[in-house]
Amino acid sequence: MPNLKDLKTRIASVKSTRKITSAMKMVAASKLRRAQELAESSRFYSESLSFILSSLVGGSKDSSGLPELLVGRQNPKVALLIINSSDRGLCGGFNSSLFRSAVIWIKEKKSKGIEIKLMPIGKKASAFYKRSDQEILEKFEDLNTNDRQLEVSEQVKNKIIELFESNAIDEVSILYNKFISAIAQEPTYKSLIPLEQSDSKENSDEENTSSFEFEPDKNELLEYLIPRNFLTQVYGSILESSAAEHAARMTSMDNATRNAGDMIDGLTMKYNRTRQAVITKELIEIISGAEAV
Repeated sequence: MPNLKDLKTRIASVKSTRKITSAMKMVAASKLRRAQELAESSRFYSESLSFILSSLVGGSKDSSGLPELLVGRQNPKVALLIINSSDRGLCGGFNSSLFRSAVIWIKEKKSKGIEIKLMPIGKKASAFYKRSDQEILEKFEDLNTNDRQLEVSEQVKNKIIELFESNAIDEVSILYNKFISAIAQEPTYKSLIPLEQSDSKENSDEENTSSFEFEPDKNELLEYLIPRNFLTQVYGSILESSAAEHAARMTSMDNATRNAGDMIDGLTMKYNRTRQAVITKELIEIISGAEAV
């Protein structure tokens, strides 16, 4: 028979845990609204800039004259994968689903003879790949504020250009959790080098075959837009990942709070039954003793 004191201690412990998870849920919910606004506003800007560049690529009659930073190199040998994870845990399957998706992508690239190098963003990705045999070029952590997120985006952008121009990498892709809703996040890839073609652009044959006149010079324009696109896409992926993280944590803490409530109900029922059994046993002993006298 369970000890009543142990049951009371367990009930108190679970109640304390429920208070913590409930508070964490409310904190995540309060942060989610702001993060969602930032992610959705940046999404329009990043998609628009990507569309402009893909229009330039599609509208150019001679793609061989375009910068390699835009169209990539032929027969790539080394691919860089930037992985946006969280700095903290307690967010359900947010990071694990991301890492599973990365494993599949890495296997596909390696099957084509392409070497993989990683650039993790967030402590969880850094810790996960520290134990693997994948080469980590640089890691970025502690993305707690919007200023820090923008600073990291600028650093990643500069690192991409530096590595590509030094021939250390030939391709660049970003993997992040895209914010879909408060209960749904989707691991998403975005290719930076070569430039990922806009879906809406691909669906428009007229726009794909149109010719463009550049003012100023085409190369001068692209020289300005390409680094700006890197910064925008990286920053947008960080904002998307941040919103998705808060949503995942809110959902996870809500489930944990509900489970704690169910556990408290079960332990309380067990406590009452045990207490009743103890009282019944004591009454039987008293009656038995009285009858013996």
